Amino acid sequence: MSGSNASALPPGEPSRQPLFHQENLSLDSSCFSSPPVNFLQELPSYQSIARKRTTIPSRDKQSGTLLKPTDSYSSQLEGGITENLNSQSIRKYALNISEKRRLRDIEEDQMKYLSEWDQWKRYSSKSCKRFIEKAREMTSHLELWREDIHSIEDIQCTVYPISSSGLIYFYSYIIDLLSGTGFLEETCLFYGHYTIDGVKFQNFTYDLPLAYLLSTIAYLALSLLWVVKRSVEGFKTNLIRSEEHFQSYCNKIFAGWDFCITNRSMADLKHSSLRYELRADLEEERIRQKIAERTSEETIRIYSLRLFLNCIVLAVLAACFYAIYRATIFSQEHMKKEIDKMVFGENLLMLYLPSIVITLANFITPVIFAKIIHYEDYSPGFEIRLTILRCVFMRLATICVLVFTLGSKITSCDNYTCELCGYNQKFYPCWETQVGQEMYKLMIFDLIIILAVILFVDFPRKLLVTYCSSSKLIQYWGQQEFAIPDNVLGIVYGQTICWIGAFFSPLLPAIATLKFIIIFYVKEMSLLYTCRPSPRQFRASNSNFFFLLVLLIGLCLAIIPLTISMARIPSSKACGPFTNFNTTWEVVPKTVNTFPSSLQSLVHGITSEAFAVPFFMIICLVMFYFIALAGAHKRVVVQLREQLSLESRDKRYLIQKLTEAQSNMRN
Repeated sequence: MSGSNASALPPGEPSRQPLFHQENLSLDSSCFSSPPVNFLQELPSYQSIARKRTTIPSRDKQSGTLLKPTDSYSSQLEGGITENLNSQSIRKYALNISEKRRLRDIEEDQMKYLSEWDQWKRYSSKSCKRFIEKAREMTSHLELWREDIHSIEDIQCTVYPISSSGLIYFYSYIIDLLSGTGFLEETCLFYGHYTIDGVKFQNFTYDLPLAYLLSTIAYLALSLLWVVKRSVEGFKTNLIRSEEHFQSYCNKIFAGWDFCITNRSMADLKHSSLRYELRADLEEERIRQKIAERTSEETIRIYSLRLFLNCIVLAVLAACFYAIYRATIFSQEHMKKEIDKMVFGENLLMLYLPSIVITLANFITPVIFAKIIHYEDYSPGFEIRLTILRCVFMRLATICVLVFTLGSKITSCDNYTCELCGYNQKFYPCWETQVGQEMYKLMIFDLIIILAVILFVDFPRKLLVTYCSSSKLIQYWGQQEFAIPDNVLGIVYGQTICWIGAFFSPLLPAIATLKFIIIFYVKEMSLLYTCRPSPRQFRASNSNFFFLLVLLIGLCLAIIPLTISMARIPSSKACGPFTNFNTTWEVVPKTVNTFPSSLQSLVHGITSEAFAVPFFMIICLVMFYFIALAGAHKRVVVQLREQLSLESRDKRYLIQKLTEAQSNMRN
């Protein structure tokens, strides 16, 4: 190519591009009469020929090829073209028609300088190659079921079997309502109902896949901002109201009574609460003195006992997780049967088996943890916090085990469909909908259990205690205590399910809202009529911050499986708004590519490492600044308390001197 043609190719152009620009394909006669680089010299076949000609200069003579008597460079170039055209068909080149005709004319000119034997060999070789190509083409069409198998491979990932609309048993509607299958599966409640088609308006098109993803991200982001905001407020209140033990005793004794109480039962409850708090403070003081007086042997013994008991706790958690894993696997394998092959109870049991195991684990493990904590020799306040933390970990981890077990079943299979579709299309043709159904079942089953416990356990227990007061066993059993931590953890558990299932079941947050409204009024009636208040009082400042922190942990755990499912697991090809994307997240870069070039540069700059690293460093500096500021404020609070203590001593000293002065004046 000339210098102008060479500059037409960008210096960083990838070599894999099969097409060439039109100006680089000109084959005028001047390219064979002068040594400038031609486009044919860029071909890998010509480069190979050139190397061979450099190392073996006598090859043309041995093969009997006759070249036109021109200069040496032109002879080598034309010989290379001829050999290259003999080895490959002209139609295999990425050239236009005129250039292919020019190459064919060059080939015919070269044929004139060959002997008749060489010409016959060339024509025979071409005819043989054409015959072999035609034979292969005909043989491929004769292959058994070739077209059918090819069509099946194309549409296999898009197959989504829908339940038949024939004769349906009445109890099937109940099962569908409780499990989200059947007629509910095809509604807007689940992921599979939505399509990739956008909604067209007069001036714009509503991109449904992008809106579906962004609405889920916005819901989680707003939840995160709200929880963080409330947690920070609770943390500041907790930091300000923290006090020393002496001040705590004084506040409880001299300022702990609420003079707005006019009811006798409420007054008794307040007395009980104050006694419990004073008893807990004295017990904590006793524990601190005991810790200070421990010998090294006693310290080793207590820490060894705690280590052993924590191993038991881990073993209980591992057993629960394994039981949930096996229940999920068993349920998923047996749910593939048709409804008419199983009776009503068996079908319902298979559908709700993971939810049943999770609920049993949530009921049993708190009792075990409460028994274990008594032998660990902690203070009463720390016992409550540690037990709650273990129960929180148990409740949230069970959901994560269920989700990751489903993910392992979705992405693993024994046939080639995983390689073809990227997931187990045979058993999970629309895996997002089936994950949403599992979250829906957890939500519904949690509501059923709460209502059943109140109606069939708490209410009869209240009747027995009220009307069978002569029985010592029933009186010892007593009324159900309304435990605030257990009820709040139940709300956190339900909200975590809602966050995980929001992407797979878009209407699940609405169902969760309705569920919480029902639970609120049912719990209110249970508290007023069937339960007794807990003697342990939880301060609003401390408990609110702790429970919001637990809620924040639940949100973070919910974001992890959602991120993996959006970015790593291939989206279903048979349903949903992301059928044309490999993963859900691919809709974002595709949308960014439609932006103007300036806006694309801005987005790419914001998401690049050059922006992320300084931004992360600035965030860390801001965080360190606020941590240092909080430490400074805390030191100021300590100094102000010391100043208040000194002022009280000054007042006592002044009162003492004033009393002495008055007595001296009287004397």
